[in-house]
Amino acid sequence: MRVVDIIIKKRDGFALTTEEINFFIEGYSKGEIPDYQAAAFAMAVFFRGMSVEETTMLTLAMASSGKQLDLSHIAPVVADKHSTGGVGDKTTMVVTPLVAATGLPIAKMSGRGLGYFGGTVDKLETIPGFRAALSDTEFLEAFAKVGLVVSGQSSELAPADGKLYALRDVTGTVESIPLIAASVMSKKIAAGANCIVLDVKFGKGAFMKTLEDATFLAETMVEIGRGAGRKVRAVLSSMEQPLGWAVGNTLEVREAIETLQRKGPPDLLELAFILGSQLIVMSGRAENELEARAQLHQALDSGAAFEKYKQFVANQGGDTKYLDNPELLPTAPFKGEVLSLQSGYISAIDAEMVGITAHLLGAGRKVKTDPIDPAVGLILQHKVGDFVERGEPLLEIHARTSESLKKATVQILNAFIFSPLKVTPPAFIARIV
Repeated sequence: MRVVDIIIKKRDGFALTTEEINFFIEGYSKGEIPDYQAAAFAMAVFFRGMSVEETTMLTLAMASSGKQLDLSHIAPVVADKHSTGGVGDKTTMVVTPLVAATGLPIAKMSGRGLGYFGGTVDKLETIPGFRAALSDTEFLEAFAKVGLVVSGQSSELAPADGKLYALRDVTGTVESIPLIAASVMSKKIAAGANCIVLDVKFGKGAFMKTLEDATFLAETMVEIGRGAGRKVRAVLSSMEQPLGWAVGNTLEVREAIETLQRKGPPDLLELAFILGSQLIVMSGRAENELEARAQLHQALDSGAAFEKYKQFVANQGGDTKYLDNPELLPTAPFKGEVLSLQSGYISAIDAEMVGITAHLLGAGRKVKTDPIDPAVGLILQHKVGDFVERGEPLLEIHARTSESLKKATVQILNAFIFSPLKVTPPAFIARIV
């Protein structure tokens, strides 16, 4: 069997067999297939797609490329959460300690940033000392000790996905539904959780631009998960504007801390409650979402969720003084407010443009080996539906240089659209699969 024949077969629109998919994933994970052939394969999948059956086979092959953890000896029911990525999406840092504080343990394998979307691992690693690169033994030990662990991909857990994930980021193949589904679900299966909630985002600031595509992705992932014996639900959430106020790695860590201290943006907290309640109901710890939300409110209001966050960060080497004093986290040397050039109601905020601007400031990667600047980004002052006077601040930019600050200021004004008439903010949640 030759790799080039597999690439050509998919390029020409034919379905791949289990043997062909296993051959490719095994060879790539072992380093026998070079990046340039893997990039060609990813591009062929991007343009030709895969059936649900092919995507399931790809998922299982990627999950089997390394060890698959069994967590049943630590906890009989284990939760996991994953987002398909969006601008300002720091939900994991809020929902996981919230849920874990109710007594439902969470074991999560997470990814780094793709394109202009920041990854949870990148954000957590802005906390000095925090370690996301855990071996399977360390993963299990961390989970057993605190009941909450978030790890990046390692050479032991879903290694094929780790390699392909980084390659997709720099080859224009991020938005492929089969590759997204296989990437997400291979990590979920390998990490050992049996209750999984998926935050599938759609809109200008998401990989899936339409609700139709997002629904197809959600249904595909739910079907894959259930076929692997997991309980899975998917929440389809809008990314027509950034989530919360902050966009940028350290800025989002600070906003997550504020949210766990009941001072964060309402949309971020509401999404965390919706996602968390799905997990609690699936786990059998509540009969309905109302009961589940009451548990989450108790964890938040009592301070238990923030305490769980601190325990989790400390358990993975992070210095918790930065959580108690987030002003000590890295800050950008140049800051500037972007003022509105007109008066009116904000009718739209182009989340994609906001994400691209943050990426140009240094919050994302151009190639897979690029470092990320943890301090740069943007903080919105207004959201869709707000009335703004001319000369009033729209957002604040945090930049590494004065030149990048100037360029970002010019670009970001194009993200805001105004209306003389009052505007209703876009619907937040479309449906739950």
